Amino acid sequence: MNTYILGIESSCDDTSAAVLQNDMLLSNVIAGQEVHRSFGGVVPELASRAHQQNIIPVIDAAIKKANITKNDLSAVAFTQGPGLLGSLLVGISFAKAFALGLNIPLIEVDHLNAHILAHFVRLPQPPDGIPQKPAPVFPFLCLTVSGGHTQLVLVHGDEEMEIIGQTIDDAAGETFDKAAKIMGLPYPGGPVIDRLAKEGDPKKFTFAKPRIAGLDFSFSGLKTSILYFIRDELKKDEAFIEKNKTDLCASIQASIIDILLKKVVSAAKATGIRQVAVAGGVSANSALRKALLDAGEKHGWDVFIPPFQFTTDNAAMIAMAGYFKFNKGEFGSQNATPYARKK
Repeated sequence: MNTYILGIESSCDDTSAAVLQNDMLLSNVIAGQEVHRSFGGVVPELASRAHQQNIIPVIDAAIKKANITKNDLSAVAFTQGPGLLGSLLVGISFAKAFALGLNIPLIEVDHLNAHILAHFVRLPQPPDGIPQKPAPVFPFLCLTVSGGHTQLVLVHGDEEMEIIGQTIDDAAGETFDKAAKIMGLPYPGGPVIDRLAKEGDPKKFTFAKPRIAGLDFSFSGLKTSILYFIRDELKKDEAFIEKNKTDLCASIQASIIDILLKKVVSAAKATGIRQVAVAGGVSANSALRKALLDAGEKHGWDVFIPPFQFTTDNAAMIAMAGYFKFNKGEFGSQNATPYARKK
């Protein structure tokens, strides 16, 4: 008998709903919020209001696209955290009411765990006609990297995830966005830097890199180094950024990726794990994807990179995490509350 899981994601500024038939993706609908672009970052109050406007049409579209009815659903999985509390409340409140009305179970999902489990979603039609790579086998190592988080996770099972390294200050994705803002590039800055970096020289400029023992990361020093370097160069030439934009983007991107890759290599050596995955918004970065594949060839890793649609916040990963829990009978309750930081 097939299991149909509705996933709801509303942790930040994307309202998303997805339907899985067992582990097969039937639909994955995402509504973004352009309102934040002019502010150069997500405004929490505006985000929660936009979620209220988007959530019903997005869920309706996901169910219709899946070619099922709401009565076919087996459970509703939702993002409980971490994230913006106002945004999370919109998704949680709808999930509770929807599940109660249908008399089906609720499933609470951790957003960061779900990013990792996105690797287990099967696609009915693989992108670009290339057969989908089988999911990694437990245990595996995962670099989870986004605007708010940078972690190295030893994944023992679908819920047994051990954080063996994490940023002690800023996240890699935040560093991309901050660097873009310094250069006057539009928000979100990460994709813009990725695009411009393809035309630049990654060795043109060098920036200070952290010396953090163990497997933890640090990006605050790099951010400061970028800020001071550009400030000083602008004093010499007001057109410095415009003249060197592609080289700046390439050099900044190379610095961030170098910091990430060194820790991944260290983690693989320390654990003996040869299956290495990446997850989170920054996993969409083309240079990071290539660097991981190159490192895989060099070190003999089996590298797992998610399809682009699963890199940013999406409900397919929430539904996948929900499917794992559904099979074990691990259901939530109407008393569930959101959390801003990882438990």
